[in-house]
Amino acid sequence: MLYVVTYLVAVVLANISVTMFGPSVAVLNAFLFIGLDLTARDRLHDAWQNDRLFFKMAGLIATGSSLSFVLNRDAGPVALASFLAFAGAASVDALVYHRLLNYPRWLRINGSNIPSAAVDSLVFPALAFGFPLLWKIMLGQFAAKVLGGLCWSFVLSAIEHRRISPANPQNERL
Repeated sequence: MLYVVTYLVAVVLANISVTMFGPSVAVLNAFLFIGLDLTARDRLHDAWQNDRLFFKMAGLIATGSSLSFVLNRDAGPVALASFLAFAGAASVDALVYHRLLNYPRWLRINGSNIPSAAVDSLVFPALAFGFPLLWKIMLGQFAAKVLGGLCWSFVLSAIEHRRISPANPQNERL
């Protein structure tokens, strides 16, 4: 449940801040929020793997976009662009993540983040801001998403490690 809430809060914050401040915050959002979303999505992918994964991910993506619109009606175009970009990125992410199932978790997460970040970095700015868009924004977003996803993967792994350590008598997992 923690990853669902984390994912939704990050998507909503990213969509609303882009609505309020425009493309100037896109790269910062990509690092802080979208890198977190990509990584949280992979954690949810593991948790939901054999339990209606496609429908749960689609519902999560739709919920994030809908919440953005409900909280700020001006976020409609950004929320729609976000929905379509995340849907495309999630599809690519799922394919790559499954191809990497025999590799360590950190490699699955970060390996699948690279192509999904590329899809999101092309689709979202094009739909949210239109063409022509400076390629440096798209490239900056891509780099920020990959680096942010890497940083968030370490943070989330450290949190999980702490939650299942011997100091935690219940050995809870996130």
